[in-house]
Amino acid sequence: MNYELSKEQKIKSFTDLNVWKEGHKLVIMIYKTTKNFPKDEIFGLTNQIRRAVVSITSNIAEGFSRNTFKDKAQFYSIALGSLTEVQNQLLVSRDVGYIDNKIFQEIGGQTVIVSKLCNGLLKSNRLKHNS
Repeated sequence: MNYELSKEQKIKSFTDLNVWKEGHKLVIMIYKTTKNFPKDEIFGLTNQIRRAVVSITSNIAEGFSRNTFKDKAQFYSIALGSLTEVQNQLLVSRDVGYIDNKIFQEIGGQTVIVSKLCNGLLKSNRLKHNS
């Protein structure tokens, strides 16, 4: 899939949103990393972190399709909550030795990017709503 969007194009789909693109990168990073988690964690931490990370992009997508600011804000806020879950689960993964500090830093950095973009999207929608 090509997720590039030129400046002339309008945002027509949730996949055009930078926050979704960066969130999708985070999803891929988590899936690749959790492949190496112990098999006995498949129904524990592996499943939990994968569900939380997918929830981020899913809620961004659902929020995009909503018509009112209140509805959009609700889904974008849920995405931020799921992102915080992922950050917590990354800390647990590092502290129990499932990921090393380098991977933790890389994925953690991506969570910060997604957080900033999601907060920006919320703020942008709030400004549109109030104008």
